[in-house]
Amino acid sequence: MGWATGYIEKLKAGETVSFRPRGNSMSGKIESGQLCTVTPVDPATLQVGDIVLCKVNGQEYLHLIRAIQGPRFQIGNNRGRINGWVTAGAIFGKCIRVGE
Repeated sequence: MGWATGYIEKLKAGETVSFRPRGNSMSGKIESGQLCTVTPVDPATLQVGDIVLCKVNGQEYLHLIRAIQGPRFQIGNNRGRINGWVTAGAIFGKCIRVGE
């Protein structure tokens, strides 16, 4: 169980969630403690630059899609670090609002 497990379950059930992630890996786009709203998403609509709630190698992230290659999505933070490649099944929602 990670920090986002409860939010992921709600997204899988079709609910929109809001939470305040902590950390500085997304500074410039999301500051630590800012309220983020994440909604379930159709992976076919995802684009490079979208912020998604996902799981990479067992870790949960609210990070960017850095590249798309066929059915795979490369996930990374806003500081140049790449987390890895995932398929659509590891992406649970898209951040649609950052505020406060």
